[in-house]
Amino acid sequence: MKSQLNKNYSELTEFILLGFKTSPELQILLFLVFLLIYPVIVVGNISMIVVIKVDSRLHMPMYFFLRNLSYLDLCYSTVIAPKTLANFLSTDKKISYKGCATQFFFFALFAGTENFLLAVMAYDRFSAICSPFLYTVRMSQQACVRLVVGSYVCGCINSMIQTCFTFSLHFCGENRLDHFFCDVPALIKISCVDTFVNEIVLFVLSVLIIIATTTIILVSYAYILSTVLKIPSTHGRSKTFSTCTSHITVVILFYGTLFFMYAQPGAISSPEKSKIIAVFYTLITPMLNPLIYSLRNREVKNAVKRILLRKISFH
Repeated sequence: MKSQLNKNYSELTEFILLGFKTSPELQILLFLVFLLIYPVIVVGNISMIVVIKVDSRLHMPMYFFLRNLSYLDLCYSTVIAPKTLANFLSTDKKISYKGCATQFFFFALFAGTENFLLAVMAYDRFSAICSPFLYTVRMSQQACVRLVVGSYVCGCINSMIQTCFTFSLHFCGENRLDHFFCDVPALIKISCVDTFVNEIVLFVLSVLIIIATTTIILVSYAYILSTVLKIPSTHGRSKTFSTCTSHITVVILFYGTLFFMYAQPGAISSPEKSKIIAVFYTLITPMLNPLIYSLRNREVKNAVKRILLRKISFH
């Protein structure tokens, strides 16, 4: 039996991404929605990266981290969106076995790194508000680079573990994934062997990452709130805390969807719910993040105005 499983496993060279089970008319509508969202993601995040790079007044730790956040949003949505768009127009909706493993690896890498980067951004706000005199020391250029590199290392470790565990499963010829991209719950569902260990690894890794990063975020904001409340004037409190509101909004959007997707054991048994939630963290959140930071952050808005005025003056 084991040799037969290995034989079938070795012969599996591709998966079929079933995507959204809807009527042809709704498929066209979904294609148009995705086609509208993805360019907004690309333009929004590239614009954020360029604005922060070009405007010297934004060459501060907070915006260095924000630039990396935009890069991650751009990367992991790009890992998913183009193939999804192509599948809307395709009849076979195939992805090679290696392509599936590669897609999942990079998605897990970028999405996992974003978890750690959001925690780093919370620590940055804590250092700026609670320890302003030590801020330049704590958040030196070298320290910022180390924190970003550390986020990528942690994201890469998580991605390698999940990819190795998931793609060591046997699928016994079943290759129809009830999802619009290669994700762990869908792959576990079609495996023909006991997946208990894989489900535990997915659950434990997700919970550990979410607990570790949310703890940093919650503790940072507890100290921030305590410091802000000691400011005597209402205007001073509002001005100080305003630098955190964009980050808090992004955290709620990102962690809310990830928690419902990965950090509860029952999530794997509901593919339709998983697909809807996946749309939010693969497309909606990367689209909204640049808008949130550009609309709610005065420095970013001013930087955009300065760049536009320079272009108008140049012409």
